Amino acid sequence: MHYHFRSMEQFEEMAATGQLLEWAIVFGRGYGTPRAPVEEALAAGQDMVFDIDWQGHQQVRQALPDDVVSLFVLPPSLEELERRLTSRASDHPDEIARRMAAARDEISHWHEFDHVVVNKDLDRAIFEARAILTAGRLKTRRQTGLEEFVGTFGA
Repeated sequence: MHYHFRSMEQFEEMAATGQLLEWAIVFGRGYGTPRAPVEEALAAGQDMVFDIDWQGHQQVRQALPDDVVSLFVLPPSLEELERRLTSRASDHPDEIARRMAAARDEISHWHEFDHVVVNKDLDRAIFEARAILTAGRLKTRRQTGLEEFVGTFGA
C-alpha cells in the first residue's frame, strides 16, 4: 500500500474534479484512491485489490461497474470479533466499543457485495477469497487480449 499525502485543499480539488475513484473524509482527514493509476492498471490487464468500507465499495462499483468483483468478510460472530480486538491489547476499551459499533454498521451492508466469506478460519478464508478473485479474473470480459488470442486459431 502506498500513501501519497496531499493538503486538504488538494484532496478536495481532486474529489471535486473526479480524480478520485473513491473517497471519504473521516475525522477531518481525507482518504481516497486516485482514479488514473487504477484505470491504467485495469487497461493493462492487472487486478487491483482494495480494502475499503461499504461506501467506498458503492463509489468504486458506480465508477467501474464492469470491473468490480466485491467480497465482504464477516467475522464468525460479534463476540469473536470483540475478542479479537480485545486480545490485540492495542486499543483502549472506548476505541474497541467504537470499532464494534462501526462493525455493526458495516455488517448491515453485507448483502450489497457479490460474495461473502466468513473468517472463522484464516487459512480457509484466504483460500475462499483467492478462489473468488481467480473466478472473477477468468470472466471472459476480464481477460485482456483474449479475442486476439482466439483469433490466432482461425475461428
